[in-house]
Amino acid sequence: MAMFSVRVPDDLASRFDGVAAGFGGRSARLRQLIEGACAVAGPQVKAAPEPRTAMRMMVRLAAPEARHVATESARLALPRAAWVAALVRRHARGVPTFSRPDELAVIAIQSELRRIGVNVNQIARALNTAVMEGRVLEAELGEVAAFRRELRDHLLAVREAFQGNLTYWDVMG
Repeated sequence: MAMFSVRVPDDLASRFDGVAAGFGGRSARLRQLIEGACAVAGPQVKAAPEPRTAMRMMVRLAAPEARHVATESARLALPRAAWVAALVRRHARGVPTFSRPDELAVIAIQSELRRIGVNVNQIARALNTAVMEGRVLEAELGEVAAFRRELRDHLLAVREAFQGNLTYWDVMG
């Protein structure tokens, strides 16, 4: 049997309880209201929504482990439950989890690298169509090679950030 749960302000709950008393109590009145809402909707029964694939779990931890979760989640600016979920996600699927500021930084870095890559491609295209001779062309090609090395270094840094993140979730101190 399904159970509905809703949070309402204390004064509203008190007023509802007063009204619901004449209908058999809070649960009975809520059941009546739900049945009434469904009756108004009529016979057009819609398919039940897909069940949620996420599962809510409660974990009890001893004080030292709870402190560790609190410390680590605060360090990454994640809620405690999100930190525990990230730990499980890492071990179950190998997926990294970044704190929101780090996630935004990685997104910005990817955007900048993409922009740089577009610029390097435009430069290479221009060099391929340009008519240059000797040392001028060699100098330009040297610049493109330097851009490529710099871009590769930045991409390696992003890869290292992801690897460091994955390592964090594997070995925690």
